[in-house]
Amino acid sequence: MASFLDKLEKPCHVVGSIAELCHEIAAGAGAAIVTEEAFRGNSIDLLQPVLSRQPSWSDFPLLILVAGGRVTAESERLRTLRQPLGNVLLLERPLRPEILVSTLDMALRGRARQYQIRDQMQQFERAQEALRRSEKLAVTGRLAASIAHEINNPLEALTNLLYLVRTETHSEEAQRYLMEAEQELARVAEITKHTLRFYREPNQPTQVDLVEVVDSVLALYHSRLVAAKIVVEKEVRVSSLSILASPGELRQVIANIVGNALDAMRHGGILRLRLSVTTRNGNPKARLSIADTGHGIPPEILSTIFEPFITTKGETGTGLGLWVSDEIAKKNGWSMQVYSCTRMSRSGTVFSILMPT
Repeated sequence: MASFLDKLEKPCHVVGSIAELCHEIAAGAGAAIVTEEAFRGNSIDLLQPVLSRQPSWSDFPLLILVAGGRVTAESERLRTLRQPLGNVLLLERPLRPEILVSTLDMALRGRARQYQIRDQMQQFERAQEALRRSEKLAVTGRLAASIAHEINNPLEALTNLLYLVRTETHSEEAQRYLMEAEQELARVAEITKHTLRFYREPNQPTQVDLVEVVDSVLALYHSRLVAAKIVVEKEVRVSSLSILASPGELRQVIANIVGNALDAMRHGGILRLRLSVTTRNGNPKARLSIADTGHGIPPEILSTIFEPFITTKGETGTGLGLWVSDEIAKKNGWSMQVYSCTRMSRSGTVFSILMPT
């Protein structure tokens, strides 16, 4: 058979055992032709784990040459053993050459299509990663204005205080001005610390204080909150709340939701944050709820809000923030839900995130 396939320019490799066949499958074989006699004893037990460990895109084709004639106890036993092997094509002997060739061609075409699907999946994953990175850059841009205001305000105050120190003749007044100047410098240092923490923290999960992360995000948005006359109401129902998460990813999710809330309340409103512990199926969960009194999300968009490029901000929005947030949540085993109302009397949106403690 090998020489026959070589004449048809279908390169093949003859193996002497199921173990060798497993090695060839792992090395990238396109298909395999096996006689049912090769499955004597427990040899099929060697092949089954290899096929069961295939990636999601793969369904390796296995052409098995079976004996013709009536059904026997042995043929029934082999049929039962073959069932878990997956993509099996049976060819009854004696076999006509054209049937072998056409069946093999069909199997190889199917295998080639599987590799095409693999390549498309890899391209899709690379595109998703590029979108995630672009969204993180977008978060950087949105925070840049807030950070500039946060740092600029204390620096202006510091300049004025130092001027007063130079012109003040009373030592007590000078000391008071210097103390206020130190406080403003400490404020700049705190803002810088929060900013660097947002981008330099490790991506590997670690124990994170959820309350501290929420406070750091609010600190970065402080100027925008004040400028938009938004009142922040924070309710913490536990003394401490520690979860296992990547700090940078957790901050990105919270910053995306808070940033969206600010965009929905450009003329003022209330931003409510509640941190608590609840139980789901006997397991404790940390719950973070972020609610705003903005214009809400239209019902026709709400069901697709976690899909990429869905936005209510027109040309000013990328439509990637909530999609990336949802991807991060799924990766970490969190559950994220959204509720929204667009009625004039009680419009607003609530995001609820459940995280294992």
